Amino acid sequence: MDDDAKAVLERIAVALERLAPAPAAAPDFAAARLFRHDPASGAFLPAPDFPLALDLLVGVERQKLRFAENLARFADGLPANHVLLWGVRGAGKSSLAKAAFMAAAADVAGLRLVEIDRDDVAHLPALFDALRRRPERFVVLCDDLSLEQGAQAAKALKSALEGGVSGPPANVLFVATSNRRHLMPRDHVESRGAIAAAEDAEEEVSVSDRFGLWIGFPPMDQEAFLSAVRAYAVRFDLMASDLDRRALQWSQLRGARSGRVAWQFIRDLAGELGKPLPL
Repeated sequence: MDDDAKAVLERIAVALERLAPAPAAAPDFAAARLFRHDPASGAFLPAPDFPLALDLLVGVERQKLRFAENLARFADGLPANHVLLWGVRGAGKSSLAKAAFMAAAADVAGLRLVEIDRDDVAHLPALFDALRRRPERFVVLCDDLSLEQGAQAAKALKSALEGGVSGPPANVLFVATSNRRHLMPRDHVESRGAIAAAEDAEEEVSVSDRFGLWIGFPPMDQEAFLSAVRAYAVRFDLMASDLDRRALQWSQLRGARSGRVAWQFIRDLAGELGKPLPL
C-alpha cells in the first residue's frame, strides 16, 4: 500500500470515529435510588426519592401486603415473582410500587429502581442484560403498560422475562402496572384485522402468564374513599368539620372515587387553607 492510499484510509478512519456516538458512561448507581432509563443513549438518569409514605395508601391493604412480601423476598436474594399490578385507573398501582420500593430500600442498601417508558418495551432484553452484570438488585418498573406495538413488543417482553438461553437475571424484578389484565390494546381487531389480531392476541395474552404475581385493584367504594381522604387530612393537619361532605362532592364532580381523586381533593383543600404539601 503506497503512502497516499494509507493517508486516505487514516483520514477515513478518523472521520468515522468522529461520527460514531461516544460510548455511554458507566452508570453511577450510587447517585440515587431511583432512575429513569434512556434506551437511546443507554443512560440511567437519577431521580429524586419518591416522597409518598407507604402507610398513606389507604384502601389497598391486601395489595400492599402481597406486593411488599414479594419485594422483601427479592431484596433478600430469595425467589420472587415478576408482578403485574392491574385494575382501575387512579387506584394507586404506581404509587404502591414506588412507595413499597422506598420502604424496602431503607433497609437494603443495594436496592435500586429503574423506570422504563412503556414505548421502550422492545429495549427490555438489552436493559436486563446490562443490569445482569451489576452487584445491585433492581426493580424495573414500567407504568401503564399496554402492548400497543402488538406482537413485536410482546415477544420482546417475553424474551426479557424468560431470559433466553442465559435465563432471566437473578438481580432483576420486573413490575408493570396496567388498566387491563391481559395488556391488549382495545382497538386490536380494528387495526389489525380479525385473523392477524387473533394471532397477535395469543402472543399478547401469553405475556401476562409470564408474571407470576397478579395483584388486582378493584374500584374504590365510598367508605374506602373517605378513609383515604381522612388519612391524608390527619397526616397533613387539614381537618375540616365538613370534610366528608366536601370530599364526596369532589368525587361526584370527577365522576370517580379513587386514591388519585382523594389526593387531588386534599391538594385543593391544602391550597385553600394555605398549607404546603410534601408532594
